[in-house]
Amino acid sequence: MYVSMTPMLAEAAAVGYMVGAFNAHSLEMVPPIIRAARDLGAPVIVQTSPGTARYVGMRNLVAVCRSMAEDEVVDVALHLDHATSLTDIRDAVEAGYSSVMFDGSLMAVSRNVATSRRVIDYARSRGVSVEVEIGTIGGTEEGVSSTGGLRTQPQEAVWFLEQVDADALAVSIGTSHGQFRSTTDIDLDLLSRIHQAVDLPLVIHGGTGVDEADYPSLSANGVRKFNVGTELLVGWTRQAQEQFAATEVSTSLRRNIEPCNDVVRDIVARKISLFLGETREPQ
Repeated sequence: MYVSMTPMLAEAAAVGYMVGAFNAHSLEMVPPIIRAARDLGAPVIVQTSPGTARYVGMRNLVAVCRSMAEDEVVDVALHLDHATSLTDIRDAVEAGYSSVMFDGSLMAVSRNVATSRRVIDYARSRGVSVEVEIGTIGGTEEGVSSTGGLRTQPQEAVWFLEQVDADALAVSIGTSHGQFRSTTDIDLDLLSRIHQAVDLPLVIHGGTGVDEADYPSLSANGVRKFNVGTELLVGWTRQAQEQFAATEVSTSLRRNIEPCNDVVRDIVARKISLFLGETREPQ
């Protein structure tokens, strides 16, 4: 089914696992993401940046996700990631996205609250789930950089969620966008204190750099949506460099792209398997 992320995260909380949210950097990445989830019997969140959404076409992304969700036995949400523009959010909702993130983390807290409320009122009346963020996550994503990161404080999260009735909360506990060459030293104690303070699905951004050994602790402390983007981008691009370097210019484009999509499928399958609490490699 094509759904918002709300029922997915509710089931994940009840059963005790994390839902994978995978950034598609092109339309070609969408089918292997969804098929990997289907093969594991898991729900999946396909997410795009506003830039990718504009490049591919929002309605094109919706059409592919909706048709695959209806044709396959798999729950799919299409999520707009890190949107700061209300125009982007409006256009995504009107195009048929089932979920959006409003990122007001760099705003004054009063503006973050006021704008988050308006996004939630608009989106929820149309059946669309909303993720918000407090604290800032460092690193680079889609060419936009944020130095360092301001970690989310538990009492700040409590106060914010008293003002804003969101469906999920992105928290900063030491992760960083774009990190793939080293492992992030995340603050599990801080996460535990946030989880004890708030009753809402928590979201990890910058997930590529997180040690896979920490996944069970993240799930045990309220993380229900785990974002993976850079690992897919790097894996697809490295395979593409090999493929295109080794073939003639007249080679069918499909023959070069299919192996890249296979890399995406394999990464997604491995991550989802771990998010579900499995330690074996997916078959």
